Amino acid sequence: DRPCPRSHPRTCVKCGQGSAALVIRVGDAFCRGCFREYFVHKFRAMLGKNRVIFPGDKVLLALSGGPASSAMLRQVQEGLSRETAKRLRFIPGLIYVDEGAVRGQSPAQREESLTRMETLLQATGFPYHLAHLEQALELPASILRPGPGGSGEPGPSYKEAVEGFIQQQRQEGDGDGGTSLPSLSTQVGDLAAPRLPAAARTQELLRLFEAVETPTAREELLQMLRIHLILQTARTRGYTKVMTGESCTRVAIKLLTNLALGRGAFLAVDTGFVDDRHGDVMVVRPMREYMDKEIAFYNHFFDVPTVIAPPLPTKRQEKPSIHRLMERFLLGLQEDFPSTISTVYRTGEKLSPAPAKASSESQRCLLCLCALDIAGGEWGGAFGQGGGCRAGTGVNCAVTAEGPCPRRAESRAAFIPLLCYSCRLTFKELVRLLGDRGGGSPRERGVPVPTAPLLQGPLATLPPYVRTEAQRR
Repeated sequence: DRPCPRSHPRTCVKCGQGSAALVIRVGDAFCRGCFREYFVHKFRAMLGKNRVIFPGDKVLLALSGGPASSAMLRQVQEGLSRETAKRLRFIPGLIYVDEGAVRGQSPAQREESLTRMETLLQATGFPYHLAHLEQALELPASILRPGPGGSGEPGPSYKEAVEGFIQQQRQEGDGDGGTSLPSLSTQVGDLAAPRLPAAARTQELLRLFEAVETPTAREELLQMLRIHLILQTARTRGYTKVMTGESCTRVAIKLLTNLALGRGAFLAVDTGFVDDRHGDVMVVRPMREYMDKEIAFYNHFFDVPTVIAPPLPTKRQEKPSIHRLMERFLLGLQEDFPSTISTVYRTGEKLSPAPAKASSESQRCLLCLCALDIAGGEWGGAFGQGGGCRAGTGVNCAVTAEGPCPRRAESRAAFIPLLCYSCRLTFKELVRLLGDRGGGSPRERGVPVPTAPLLQGPLATLPPYVRTEAQRR
């Protein structure tokens, strides 16, 4: 019998001495030490290649507790340590958004998850923020407007910024030029506030999600509320950058998902390293070159703690969302063709962000802030006639002798010109349940209608701040 070709342990391809502990790709076998160096170098190289985070910048790390964001936090911790030769020089903060209400968790389970996450956040020594998804219902309408991006004058180069920061640190008595970090972590906010929101707020959020017909629209709604909540925290606390933990695998899935959702023009900002559509706050994705497999091995080998959240629940006999279908499709291909995800990722690297940039507010999508990619009147007939609300008079009352009809902003057709093609598809699912589909009013059809003043009318499934901003426009 011939001996098995794998009967002997493989050696590390980098050092050539240690026994390989894992094989990332065919021919790439690493020992633990070399794998750690490889992992750390990739993170530093990503930040070094895209020099958008300057010394002294306040950077908010968005943590979900999952493998990728937890590995990102560990890289930042090590990069800011004083033992590191080329340490990072930004000022970090952490945020965790509790989504347990819409993920089917009981109050006790939410409390348990919050306790575990807070323990992890406290152990870092960084200031942290705990937010609840219910707080998104109280967001100001200004979150849907890009903030001031700067004075327009060219700033100092990255090298000049580093030298200036080191000199400033030396003047303050920090001779080694490091970033001063707090010795103990602190929760920023009202420490006396209850850990969970009021039950009425939770019920209002649940009604919002239960009224959405499809799991795809629910996924999109959750992503929108989450990023808006993170952006509001960044703006109010003075952060200029937000780091998210999207891996190469997640980016590839998101790229094809957004393509299926009609967001082809905006793939570069949705999946690229830099997302600057919000003006004053820039979103960066430093983990986008790591495969999920690499992250899983790193967390396992070096004991990176994680807190896994349950997926969004689906209704009985409901088809999976486009997000889940695309994930299954790509991961299934990856098993038989190991270069699938990296190929999709590299394709996305060639896309330009130019189509997503809008020149004025009237050319910017209400929900995603990208450029409008479709004529305003094309879809008007699908949601109403002529943009008017026909408030029981039999005539189009969009404009009356007294001025614009007060109910016009509450009609679905009035929202359509404010949205890009993809957001129109999502918007259709958000408002269909309480829309004008016939068969009597929503209450006559047995549909529960919230009675809160901000949630009345045919667009009750939209968050209040979205409706407020739409009325302003």
